[in-house]
Amino acid sequence: MTQPYPWPYQGSGPFQPLPYGPLPRYRPLRTVAIVSIVLMGLTCVAAVIQSVLLWRSYDEVKRFVYGLLSEDELDRGIESVSGSGPLLNLVSYLLMGTGIAFLIWLWQARENTDFLHSPAAPRPADPMRGLHRRSHGWIVGAWFCPIVQFWYPLQIVEDVARASEPPEQLGAARSGRMRTLLYGWWSAWTGFWVILVGGGSLAMVGFIVWFVRLVQVTDDTDGPYADLYDMQDFMVRVALGVDIGFTVATVLLIVAAAGASLMMLQVTDWQHTRATPRPVQDVVQPLEPPQYAPRYPGQGFPTYGR
Repeated sequence: MTQPYPWPYQGSGPFQPLPYGPLPRYRPLRTVAIVSIVLMGLTCVAAVIQSVLLWRSYDEVKRFVYGLLSEDELDRGIESVSGSGPLLNLVSYLLMGTGIAFLIWLWQARENTDFLHSPAAPRPADPMRGLHRRSHGWIVGAWFCPIVQFWYPLQIVEDVARASEPPEQLGAARSGRMRTLLYGWWSAWTGFWVILVGGGSLAMVGFIVWFVRLVQVTDDTDGPYADLYDMQDFMVRVALGVDIGFTVATVLLIVAAAGASLMMLQVTDWQHTRATPRPVQDVVQPLEPPQYAPRYPGQGFPTYGR
């Protein structure tokens, strides 16, 4: 990827500077943004349906834990507890697809800022406003690197938004509306993953603890039934916690999708506006003077002695 600076700028006037390498080019973002937004909507719908199904299967989960399921109902109970239903897999696939589409949009938006702050842009801006705090590699790596994944992606998106604002609207990327979209989206997205990963890990640990205690109680002949009932109640509480956690995560996912969609549309519109050449206004041509005009006002043509 060629950097837009430094470029030699010799002199002024109609002559434009020549870059050391090929000029960066502008890539329209509207199609990628729409695809990403549609995937976000489908993911939210699938998550809502999955949340409803989890609550509807809560009674079956309790019957499974207490050993009241028949053989025909056993498979459905295991599927509900383990969270390996086909719809939950669909939510995972949609999340991956949405993440890929968003990263493509973010990568192209970052590259477009190089064009928008170059002399080749129809409306170039101050080069100092186009600086980014992170390199191109962090556009993807920031989402997977431990610890820094909690603030690096937000910084990258903030810099892209700041570098995309039109020169006529200085400070638009720092306005209250844009800050609400950025921080609201990021807070909801971070909360979604904390609940999803943390809650899922706790549920798995609880299931392992329940299984280990079940084995220990089976080997113990002193009061196994009382301990077994206590463990069953523990697993029912874990299942209830999973349902509540997934519901809260679904709400946060919807908030994050709404904020990200509005933010993407705004940045896409800013870049499209800056990359579009200004309309050429009609120039009124002055009337041509007469071919033969009197030398002095108020006098006719000279006669030269006639």
